[in-house]
Amino acid sequence: YHKLLAYKDEYEVARLHLETEAKAREAFEGDFKMTFHLAPPFLSGKGAHGRPMKRAFGPWIMQAYRLLAPMKHLRGTPFDPFGYTAERRMERALIRQYEADMSRILAGLTPERMDVAVALAELPLHIRGFGPVKAANERAAAKRRQELWSAFETTARHLKTAAE
Repeated sequence: YHKLLAYKDEYEVARLHLETEAKAREAFEGDFKMTFHLAPPFLSGKGAHGRPMKRAFGPWIMQAYRLLAPMKHLRGTPFDPFGYTAERRMERALIRQYEADMSRILAGLTPERMDVAVALAELPLHIRGFGPVKAANERAAAKRRQELWSAFETTARHLKTAAE
């Protein structure tokens, strides 16, 4: 559940980059220049493999991060400009789905169903990455979810038949 709730959005990326810059300044002496390789959805086109192309951003991007990081209170509100992207909508849908799944599992949990229930509960651990990588992992997890729910229900039918 934590993996679904703690997704890395633009506000978190900004915070992490600011933290990285501070650590780098502590670790290295003198003047240095940081370059960030990013694929913002609104700027990056698709590469040869259909994945977003990364672009190099110079030190000026730190100013944008300083503006963006404290705006995390917008996360999940109608005022979140990033909340309307397909990836953010998918992340919120996965949270709702997981909560519904766990309620359904708890309502029908038996010792015989425990292994399947645990496998269903662990599905979020397989949804990693960003952008197209995350979308592909989500599709694979959705397929596995269907298989597991089928197994969960099959266990119930077998137990009912055995009891008769």
